[in-house]
Amino acid sequence: MGMTMAEKILAMHSGKEEVRPGEIVMARLDFMLGNDVTAPLAIKKFRELSDKVFDRERIAIVLDHFTPNKDIKSAEQCKFSREFAREQGIKWFFEGGNVGVEHCLLPELGLVLPGDLIIGADSHTCTYGALGAFATGVGSTDLAVAMATGEAWFRVPETVKFVYSGELQPWVTGKDLILHTIGDIGVNGALYKAMEFSGEVVEGLSMAERMTMSNMAIEAGAKTGLIEPDGKTLAYVKERAQRGFTPVKSDEDAVYSKVVEYDVSELEPIVAFPHLPENTVPVSKASKMDIKIDQVFIGSCTNGRYEDLKMAAEVLEGQKVAEWVRLIVIPCSRNVYFRAMKEGLLEVFHEAGAVIGPPTCGPCLGGHMGILASGERAVSTSNRNFVGRMGHPESEVYLANPYVAAASAVLGRIASPEEVVK
Repeated sequence: MGMTMAEKILAMHSGKEEVRPGEIVMARLDFMLGNDVTAPLAIKKFRELSDKVFDRERIAIVLDHFTPNKDIKSAEQCKFSREFAREQGIKWFFEGGNVGVEHCLLPELGLVLPGDLIIGADSHTCTYGALGAFATGVGSTDLAVAMATGEAWFRVPETVKFVYSGELQPWVTGKDLILHTIGDIGVNGALYKAMEFSGEVVEGLSMAERMTMSNMAIEAGAKTGLIEPDGKTLAYVKERAQRGFTPVKSDEDAVYSKVVEYDVSELEPIVAFPHLPENTVPVSKASKMDIKIDQVFIGSCTNGRYEDLKMAAEVLEGQKVAEWVRLIVIPCSRNVYFRAMKEGLLEVFHEAGAVIGPPTCGPCLGGHMGILASGERAVSTSNRNFVGRMGHPESEVYLANPYVAAASAVLGRIASPEEVVK
C-alpha cells in the first residue's frame, strides 16, 4: 500500500520504510524558525536544555512581527533574540534592512525546499507546503527542544486530497480557491490532517498563488498543506536552493481519508466576512451590500509577494483611493520591495494615495502600522479575520484577494474589480 506525500516525508525523516496515520514518530528536522514574538520564549526554554544549538545553519530567527520596533517591549524582544543569534552564531538571522515577512523570505532565499521537514514557531509555517515540504507550526517549547536536538515528534496525519478542475475566470486567484475550500469544509474541516492540493487548476497557478493556498491550510485546521513538486516548483527552487533536496510525490495507490473535487470554472472572487475565514460570500453578492470600509491592507505572508502587488496595481493604475479610506501596501521582503519599485508598482500605489511600508507583519496581527479602531472595517489580503485580529474587538476584517482589495480601496466599499477596471 502506497503513501501520501506527508507520510513519505515523515517516514524518510524518522528512519522508517513506511508510516501510517495515527503513528507517533520522532523525526529529524531540516529547518526551523522563530520570530520576534516566539523566539524569546523558545530561547528561555532552550537555556534549560542546552548551551549550544544543534546546527547554526538549520535555524532562522526572523524579526518581522513588530519591526521596525514599535515600542520598548518589542525592542527588548528583538534585543534578546539578537543577542542569542550572535552568541550561537545563527547564520540565518534577519532584521532591519535584510528582514522580510518570514514565510515570504525563507522560500525566496532557498532555505526551505521540496521534501523537507520543517517546523516554525508560527502557525503559517505551513506555507512551505507549496514547495512540497511537510511544514507546520509549533509552540515555542517544541522549537526550544528542536534547537537543542534537531528533532521533533509528530503524529502522522491523515491526508485529504483536494482536486481542482476547470478554467479560472478573470480576477480569480489561488486566494479564492482556498477561501472557497474553507467556506465549504469549515475552519475545522481538516483538523490535524494534511491537505494535498492538486488538479489542473493548481498546476496552472504561479508559485506565489500556491504559497497562498498552503499558507491558509491552517485556517481549515490542517497540520500542513502540500502541493506536489512539478517543473514549475523545481525551476523556482533550483535557482535559490542553499542545499540539496529530495522532491517527494504521493504514490498512485496512496490512501486518502477523503478526496474532495471542485469544478471551479464558475468560481468568482471570494470575500470572507467577519469573524471566520469560513464565512465566505461571492464578491458579486458582497458588492451589492454597500459595506463601507475604512482601511485596506495589501500585504502579509498570504498576499504580499510581487505577483500580489502586481494584481493590486492592475486595478489601481490611474485610480485614486476613496476619500476617508486608508490604503496600506507592504511588500513582504526587501527583494519584493525593490522589484516593485524598479518596475513601477510603488509609483502606482503612491499616485493612488497609498501608504507604502517596509516589510513587516504589522497590520495582519494588529501589531502596528495599521491598527483598527472601534467600529472600523478593513478589507485585508491576509489570512485571519478573527475578533480583534487587526485591532479593536469591535472592528471588522474582510478577507479578499489583491484585486478585490484594490477595487474596494477605490470605491470605499467592498467591490469587485470589474466595477473599477472597465
